[in-house]
Amino acid sequence: MPKRKNTFSSWRRRLAQRAVHAGWAWVQRTGSVTAEHPGRFRFGAMGTATRLAFPLGTVFGEPWIHLGAHCIIGEQVTLTAGLMPDLDLGPEPILRIGDGVVLGRGSHVIADTTVTIGNDCYFGPYVYVTSTNHSYDDPHEPIGRQWPRMEPVEIGPGCWIGTNAVILPGARIGRNVVVAAGAVVRGEVPDHSVVAGAPARVVRRWSAAEGWQPPLRTPAPVPVPDGVTPDQLAALSELDEEAVARLAELDRQCAAGGPAGPQEAGRPRTAEPAGASEPAASRPAAPDRSAGPPLAELETES
Repeated sequence: MPKRKNTFSSWRRRLAQRAVHAGWAWVQRTGSVTAEHPGRFRFGAMGTATRLAFPLGTVFGEPWIHLGAHCIIGEQVTLTAGLMPDLDLGPEPILRIGDGVVLGRGSHVIADTTVTIGNDCYFGPYVYVTSTNHSYDDPHEPIGRQWPRMEPVEIGPGCWIGTNAVILPGARIGRNVVVAAGAVVRGEVPDHSVVAGAPARVVRRWSAAEGWQPPLRTPAPVPVPDGVTPDQLAALSELDEEAVARLAELDRQCAAGGPAGPQEAGRPRTAEPAGASEPAASRPAAPDRSAGPPLAELETES
């Protein structure tokens, strides 16, 4: 005999699941940290619209942490200033994060000495940035008991740091640099470059004279033209390949001055006038458009 489904139990389970999800969403909203609702945290500075997502990672030394405006700090991100909590680190900030920075989930920024992250940097998940490294000079002493070495870290504005990348003490990363996923970076990295590997090496670089070398393998994304609305983009996304091919062919014809003509390409088609079937000799001559439409017509069309 087939087992009868307990619809009442299924209904209760769905209701409980919705309640759990709604409750967790409320906890995440309530537990997030902003300048208006900092909770127990007292950051040295926090700009407008910056948010630390809940649940947070380890956070201490916040009086020496300065966060810019419009930053997104993902879940479980660790931000620390100093070797341990409750230290007096002096009058200057230790960890500076610029405006518009995104730190991906699970990332760590460990600032035992100065760490600076420039504006508009984007970090993937689980990026590790540290200004401290263990020393192992004494072969007879456990490494964890030896005094660490510290060097400042600087990441220039506009950088993209890939997932699981590691930025070591002393790193100086330039402007608009791509750090590949899993790369281990130390030392100087020039502006407008791509680094990859462990240790990281420059694999591509841009210059005003030569552009990207080696050349990019994919074309640059085409920006959305001015004046295009979200509804128009949504309508384009629903076109099939055949319709896209027809539009591309029409665009080529217009560009080449084909059947539509360079000036008539953007003009909507209208019904043919009543006298169109009359012989050409009995119809008035069409205005000469070789020099473009008259000014009055342009004003009417605009």
